Amino acid sequence: MTWIIAPEPFDSPVAAALWRAYYTEVSDRWYLLHEGRRTEPGELEREVAAVSGAELAPPTGQLLVARYEGEPAGSAGVRLLDATTAELTRVFLHEGVRGRGGASLLVAAAEDAARDLGARYLVLDTRSDLVEARALYARLGYTETEPYNDGQYAEHWFRKDLENTRSPASLN
Repeated sequence: MTWIIAPEPFDSPVAAALWRAYYTEVSDRWYLLHEGRRTEPGELEREVAAVSGAELAPPTGQLLVARYEGEPAGSAGVRLLDATTAELTRVFLHEGVRGRGGASLLVAAAEDAARDLGARYLVLDTRSDLVEARALYARLGYTETEPYNDGQYAEHWFRKDLENTRSPASLN
C-alpha cells in the first residue's frame, strides 16, 4: 500500500480528471444540503471550465497528485498570494482511498511545496459542511483565523506557520 505524491502539470489529463471529481463531490454536497438536488450537468461543466488551475503552475504555484498503488487518487495545490503567504487549495482524495493516511501525506507535501515557493505561512478556506476537512486541518496544526478572502463558499479560514513546523519528509 504505497502513496507517491509528485508535482503534476495543472492542465494534464490526470489533473483535469481529479479537478472534475473534486468539484463534482463538493458541488453535489453543497446542492444536496442547500437545495436538495445534485449539481446539474450544465452547472458542473460551466464551473469546471471556469477555473483552469493555471494559478497552480510554477513559478508561483504547484499542483501535486497523490497516487495510491500507482493510480491517481487525489490532489492538492498551493499558490503564492504574496511574498510570504501561500494558499492551500484543491485538497481531495477519492472516497475509496480515504482513511489510508493519504490526506496527511498530501497536505505535508503541499506544505513543503509552499516552503519551496518561499512561503512562511499557508492559509486555506473551507465550508462549514466539510467537517472532515476542518477536522483534518485542525489535526495537522492549522488554526482557525480571520478571513483572508471573500470567497462565495468560504465560511472558515485556517492558517499555519510553516517556519516553525516541518513535515517528517522535510526532516530527512
